[in-house]
Amino acid sequence: MSPVTEQDQPQDVGVTRVVASKIFVSGLKVDAYVGIYAHERGRSQPLIIDVELDAAIAGAEHLSETVNYELVAEAARALVASGHIGLVETFAEQLARACLADPRVSRARVRVDKPMALAPHAASAGVEVVLVRS
Repeated sequence: MSPVTEQDQPQDVGVTRVVASKIFVSGLKVDAYVGIYAHERGRSQPLIIDVELDAAIAGAEHLSETVNYELVAEAARALVASGHIGLVETFAEQLARACLADPRVSRARVRVDKPMALAPHAASAGVEVVLVRS
């Protein structure tokens, strides 16, 4: 496959507009102190996190013009470092709110899987939250 040059671009592409820009982090693995049961206190367990953000970043060509997905991972790790969290629902909502702190983000979908929650009877259990800027 050869690189596309300007002369290869169609000259009449019509009017285009960006309908949505999505930034995502998929399968982020963290060990967290999370859970409400006595056997979950004082020990970490794995969480698998998926984040999808709708963001106003059309035409971005530099990192400063977009939402850095490394910052999403850092926000998740910061939540883990903050101490024990009772519910994965709380973790998911706090992470979504952290993502919405960037004014370019209009919607945050956060899914948190807790693979050991129902082991060995289920592959995973968890929660998905969607927060929208109002």
